Amino acid sequence: QVQLVESGGGFVQAGGSLRLSCAASGRAFSTYAMGWFRLAPGKEREFVATINTSGGSTTYADSVKGRVTISRDNAKNTLYLQMNILEPEDTAVYYCAAKRGTGSLLERSYDYWGQGTQVTVSS
Repeated sequence: QVQLVESGGGFVQAGGSLRLSCAASGRAFSTYAMGWFRLAPGKEREFVATINTSGGSTTYADSVKGRVTISRDNAKNTLYLQMNILEPEDTAVYYCAAKRGTGSLLERSYDYWGQGTQVTVSS
């Protein structure tokens, strides 16, 4: 089992940047593929990015591609999401999630979730 705690959210103006972190505790973080999802007011939770166990393979949602980078440091048991050129539409609670096997865009395939961190982007 793995426990996940997100941090790094906050309030930023459009065009700004934030880096989210997801600290993992428990066993064998490096054996889990990881993902970031977000939940905006009035919308369903949506996929943002995923990364495989080694960090060598990543996939992004079209809405964030080119502005966001997912990465991981297995030695530090930490997942990151670097977000640049933020837009008001990026306002949401951001969640990290872990799953066995390969990375996935599907929310239901993830086994463990963090509590989320709020990102608010003003226009």
